[in-house]
Amino acid sequence: MQLMSTSDKMASNPVCAITCFEQEKVARIKAKLAVEEHQLSQLAEWHKLLGNTTRLKILSALTQGELCVCDVAHVLELTVAATSHQLKLLRNQGWLRLRNDGKMVYYQLHGEGRINAMKKNMRDLLDRLG
Repeated sequence: MQLMSTSDKMASNPVCAITCFEQEKVARIKAKLAVEEHQLSQLAEWHKLLGNTTRLKILSALTQGELCVCDVAHVLELTVAATSHQLKLLRNQGWLRLRNDGKMVYYQLHGEGRINAMKKNMRDLLDRLG
């Protein structure tokens, strides 16, 4: 039977033995995170939404201009139903705007402000990470 040293035990279970060493620092960080809760939640939702290759392809395709649903489907080589589902997700989050023209439905990028906000959030996050 091999006994583990204290440092081996700490490495296998890296949890502080002290409840809270820097109480003021912890309280300050918690207060800051509470203020940023909405912004962080929104950033997480954006990343979840944009963490899908198909949706990124749609956004990239629409940088070329407005497209109808069937043309987006052809570009992506997906069914119209699958494409419509992805377009709806992007539209619901404010990334796209749609326009009806008779039986045709066209999509285009929407919200330069949303893209700029995403860039700003990413810069802020990268600044914090060092």
